[in-house]
Amino acid sequence: MSQVRLSMELGVSQETVSAYENGKHYPSVQSLMKLSEIFGVSCDYILGLSEQPHNIVYSTLDERDRKLFSDFKALSLQNQEKVLAYMQGLLDSGHK
Repeated sequence: MSQVRLSMELGVSQETVSAYENGKHYPSVQSLMKLSEIFGVSCDYILGLSEQPHNIVYSTLDERDRKLFSDFKALSLQNQEKVLAYMQGLLDSGHK
């Protein structure tokens, strides 16, 4: 993911993302939580407090589910909403 795209996802400047990467600045708690969601890893992993990138819930998913989750997180928020709406439509119409 480019710094520009990540900065847009986080709502910060590209320079701020660069500073995170270079260790010049650290993300706020809010940005840290967003980074965790974006990359599908725990905050502890981002902070270097854990060598396990995923929390227990994520690590219990099978490979197909992890790919689905990862692909979903790579979508823009607008497209994530479209996917969720489509899934809800399938569930509502009985296509389970």
